[in-house]
Amino acid sequence: MSGNPDDEKLQELREERLEQLKEQQDGQGDPEAAEAQREQAEAQRQAALRKALTDGARKRLNTVQMSKPEFGEQVEQQIIALAQSGRLQGKIDEDKMKELLQEMKPESKSFDIQRR
Repeated sequence: MSGNPDDEKLQELREERLEQLKEQQDGQGDPEAAEAQREQAEAQRQAALRKALTDGARKRLNTVQMSKPEFGEQVEQQIIALAQSGRLQGKIDEDKMKELLQEMKPESKSFDIQRR
């Protein structure tokens, strides 16, 4: 299953726009270019996640990010790293996402208080 042609076209347009911004700057440190670079990086992250996750898994990840942004960011980075290294066979569905979240969940610190 390859990516959506509209997503690929959108990505190409973003890359062209980024090139135009770079040419306009002539190498100067401009905040607009930095913002464009951040947008480009975010677009690439989202495209990688779209390729690696099913809709259900993406919804679950979004839910995690809303409740625990730091943990959600960690999981997102892990998924992108797995996809880029080629260790991902097919897309991650909701069940695989549950397993991944369970594996990555920080150990809960519980205290056993005993009274004497």
